[in-house]
Amino acid sequence: MDEDDEAPRAAIVGLSGLELTPAERKIFARTRPLGAIVFARNIDNPRQLADLAVEFRLAIGRHDAPILIDQEGGRVARLRPPHWRHPPPASVFAELYRRDPMAARRAAHLNARLIAEDLAEAGITVDCAPVLDLPARGSDAVIGDRAHGDDHRVATALGRTVIRGLQGGGVVPVVKHLPGHGRAVADSHETLPVVDALTNQILAHDARPFAALARERAWGMTAHILFTDLDPEHPATISPAVIGFIRRRVGFRGFLVTDDLAMKALRNPPGQLARAAIAAGCDAALECSGDPARTEEVLAETPALTREAGRRLDEAAHCALIKRLRLDRDRALASLDALLA
Repeated sequence: MDEDDEAPRAAIVGLSGLELTPAERKIFARTRPLGAIVFARNIDNPRQLADLAVEFRLAIGRHDAPILIDQEGGRVARLRPPHWRHPPPASVFAELYRRDPMAARRAAHLNARLIAEDLAEAGITVDCAPVLDLPARGSDAVIGDRAHGDDHRVATALGRTVIRGLQGGGVVPVVKHLPGHGRAVADSHETLPVVDALTNQILAHDARPFAALARERAWGMTAHILFTDLDPEHPATISPAVIGFIRRRVGFRGFLVTDDLAMKALRNPPGQLARAAIAAGCDAALECSGDPARTEEVLAETPALTREAGRRLDEAAHCALIKRLRLDRDRALASLDALLA
């Protein structure tokens, strides 16, 4: 694996609060993470959030460092009233699609464009959406209404619309959770889900939306799931076999980031997990805790971003940049409200 001595660490990290602590500034200046992700603990108001984004980028010395957020809508939305609009969950657009596919695609696009406007104003450049997982009967509710239904054709159509809506606002999308979280009967935030479906079943169903949208210049995020037919020993995030399946069989060649290494599905020390994820073929490790000790360990153990990963990163950022269009926010919101009425 070729590394560039000037490249940042292949890690995206959480922040502890509303502004960087002196300790964080020192850690980030020394270890140079690739980017950061923000959560509710980091958000008070629009000016503060924009200042935090600037502060982080100054600390690592890279004005174009990606800053991520989970702004899906519904129960997974970090930006909320009174300062921001609260977007609806993905299931709302799937339900509309059953009645009027064209209206659903238009509504999903407007919703994504409005999300992108909010993020861009705050200095956030990457949104961890859309969810392309296909919930199965009896699966855990962790995905639920975050998904665009259980039909791969609907999920693909609306997922493509969300991707292009975010890109139209200059924001890079992240499709998740590869190769599919829909069959999991446990929440990977709490424990390791085990999926016994055959590889061909995963490819024919769970991974279909990811395969269909593999060339959209979005990032991808892995699932912390043990797929026994692909690798009976290692969760997808740290499995060369599963990452190889995602790259070769599913066809996803974009920038691939792990889900949060602090989730309880993964049991090993954070630095060891970060190394294993990169060795397995992920482009970057995501450590969301904001805990300084965990963050420092991950940054100390994560290798530099490879040239190939850097190329994928630049390609996604460039795609969002060239697709950015002006938006009449009031008109877009009025149109969205009418479509969802």
